[in-house]
Amino acid sequence: MKYNQLGKSDLQASEISYGCMSLQDDHAANARLLHQAFDQGINYFDTADLYQKGENEVSVGKAFKGRRSNVLLATKVGNQLLPDGSTAWNASKAYILQAVEQSLRRLQTDYIDLYQLHGGTLDDPIDDTIAAFEQLQQEGKIRYYGISSIRPNVIREYVQRSAMVSVMTQYSLLDRRPEEETLKLLHEQSISVLVRGSYAQGLLLDKPAKDYLGYSAKEVGAMATAVRATASELNVSAAQVAARFVLEAPGVASAVVGIRTAEQLAEALRIEAFASLPSEGRQRLEQVLESKQYEQHR
Repeated sequence: MKYNQLGKSDLQASEISYGCMSLQDDHAANARLLHQAFDQGINYFDTADLYQKGENEVSVGKAFKGRRSNVLLATKVGNQLLPDGSTAWNASKAYILQAVEQSLRRLQTDYIDLYQLHGGTLDDPIDDTIAAFEQLQQEGKIRYYGISSIRPNVIREYVQRSAMVSVMTQYSLLDRRPEEETLKLLHEQSISVLVRGSYAQGLLLDKPAKDYLGYSAKEVGAMATAVRATASELNVSAAQVAARFVLEAPGVASAVVGIRTAEQLAEALRIEAFASLPSEGRQRLEQVLESKQYEQHR
């Protein structure tokens, strides 16, 4: 497994990381799968207080209670659970300082390696949000912080005003919008990109084609066909091609892959065996569809 530095931090994250949102409700089964991933080189595990109303963090915490110093635990904050079971966006300093205590308790740890704002808008009290992260860092409750966002205007604000080390964003052959500005900006500022959605909800693998982010089902099918053709030519899998495409983009440190089964874990681990996507293959894939641009939050 290859490991990459996250931004200017001293965190070394596995190139393939574990997106824990896909975990099941069975803590014991989850622990077995998480341990398998760890034993085969994955050291970065990404969850959020929103997932399963906190139970996802509980499952991850139970699994790594005895291995805490050997893993990087990342979680997210900003979606406040209300008494009626719904959620409301809350990026205030007071809420973040309160929410981190609950995440620490569920994760059974006294520090979080990477604490991320789970979204964000220009209407947020951004300086107060950053102040919350800075205070938690000074107190030793988090090691570093970042944001999870697809919004260029929000990302620019945090680049200018914060000391974040990473941005998690959606990026795939069916969503190349980050290529317009985000990837270049973050790379220039030595802020790492954590990619989610590299399989485009499975549409690049084996899911039936459907309309997706402005592309017609026919266009989505054409891209999936091109991915399979490239995979066949190189004697690798479609998942290996889809993931390697995003991993080779400037500034990308890790592909956060949602893993629910042992089969999905095995597929994710095989990505490492495919070291490089040939430039001709990459160019052919890039030419299948015209890249979209963000229409909102520019």
